[in-house]
Amino acid sequence: MDNGQDTNQQVDNPKVENEEKPKVAETAEEKSKAVSAAESKPKVTPSAKITPAPKAPVSTAAKATTPPTARPAVGTSAAAKTKTVTSEPPPDPVNTMRRRIVWTSVGAFLATCFIMFLRFFLPRTIFEPSTVFRIGYPSDFGFGVDTKFQQQYRIWVVRNAERMFVIYARCTHLGCTPDWKPSENKFKCPCHGSGYTSEGINFEGPAPRPMDRAHVELDATGQIVVDTARLYQWPKGETSHFNDENAFISV
Repeated sequence: MDNGQDTNQQVDNPKVENEEKPKVAETAEEKSKAVSAAESKPKVTPSAKITPAPKAPVSTAAKATTPPTARPAVGTSAAAKTKTVTSEPPPDPVNTMRRRIVWTSVGAFLATCFIMFLRFFLPRTIFEPSTVFRIGYPSDFGFGVDTKFQQQYRIWVVRNAERMFVIYARCTHLGCTPDWKPSENKFKCPCHGSGYTSEGINFEGPAPRPMDRAHVELDATGQIVVDTARLYQWPKGETSHFNDENAFISV
């Protein structure tokens, strides 16, 4: 039986060998074709390398004749085409108004501070009218009460048959300025109703004493000089100073 198996294997092996031989033959033919193709190609020697053709030199005259590329002039349509114009959005009017208000406030604040800074270096004085002034000659005044200097100097000029004097127009109650009532021939205080005679003597209302009289005298030219800084009083229950020197002018 072993001999029978060997004979079967020998019978099969020639078949395998016959199948493998054509493959080996095919590879041999491919190799021979590749070798023949390589031999048929021309060999390139180092001396046969292709060198680039030299460039022809450009003469300076040719360079000079070639015109440069012209640029479009500024302001022309060609130049405008080369630039892209980007339109910005319009500013917001609310923001613009807000900025104006803020900057105006800041400017006003700084201006106020600057004015206060300058005011610090200026003297703080009160300019009042002079207390000494001239009112004219005695002959310029008639009998009775003259009120033409009430607004300017706050005085009344009173003249009677014996003397002339000047009443300071200030109520002795709280310092209001009384009014002259020609129809009633008296001074009447509009604040609390104090009443005074034509000579300034209190007779009604809360006034505690008569109105004061200003210092009067005649200068070298004969004019009446009045000084409201020097007043003559008649305190309640005390001696009157209305008869003192310079409290009146004899006429």
